[in-house]
Amino acid sequence: MNLTIDRICRGIEAVIAFMLAVMVVLVFGNVVLRYGFNSGITVSEEVSRWLFIWMTFLGAVVALKEHGHLGVDMVVQRLPKAGKKACLAIGHVVMLYVVWLLFQGSVAQARINWDVTAPTTGASMAIVYASGIVFAVLAAFILALDLFRLLTGRLSDDDLVMVQESEEAVQLQQILGDVSKPPGPVATPPKVNP
Repeated sequence: MNLTIDRICRGIEAVIAFMLAVMVVLVFGNVVLRYGFNSGITVSEEVSRWLFIWMTFLGAVVALKEHGHLGVDMVVQRLPKAGKKACLAIGHVVMLYVVWLLFQGSVAQARINWDVTAPTTGASMAIVYASGIVFAVLAAFILALDLFRLLTGRLSDDDLVMVQESEEAVQLQQILGDVSKPPGPVATPPKVNP
């Protein structure tokens, strides 16, 4: 299951990279056309805004999967194992509820704005709110899977605290996560007799 989720997240990362590239081309192309040729790409601002919204929500899914969101772990770190499990379970249940609220609100907004067209592209404004729906579904799946792993005892003690205090700690853990294996034997230099 983790392999499938990893592949999906890699696919999402590729989609985010593509969206970023399109956004850069649109914005930079619009600037060049505006200042160099006194024209522009009409849909540039609107499409760039929509891509940014989608990139934010899709990036949040990847960060949720990698436990890269920031949080306060100062108290949870000091709790015994049972306390850490209880806090993690409560936190995941609350997050599932919040994701459910986001899903309901996004669906309601998508329905309301289904027939509302954007000023320059003429596309339905429901596209904007669909990002919330996609995030809510994917996030609920990841949270439910983590909660299932917790309840079935498949989480290690290190995984019981899924947030960290600072961005530096998250980055350090991501960097060291791949290098966490102990190094191999170190070759000692031969002794030289004087």
